[in-house]
Amino acid sequence: MKRSEFMREINELPVEALKLRARELGEELLRLRFRQASGQLEHSHRLKEARRNLARVKTVIARKQSEATGSA
Repeated sequence: MKRSEFMREINELPVEALKLRARELGEELLRLRFRQASGQLEHSHRLKEARRNLARVKTVIARKQSEATGSA
């Protein structure tokens, strides 16, 4: 998925869904790290991509939470 599509998708999700998505991405990152350590990871760029996607989701979560706190 392209970055712009990914960002559009996560910006539309509510905070609870984003937290679930962050957990899934964290688990995927863990699996990729294990595969890399055992030499089974063929596409090493996926590790960097997963790390960045997790950071993007966490950033959107923080932004939405601060917006909710600021408007309340």
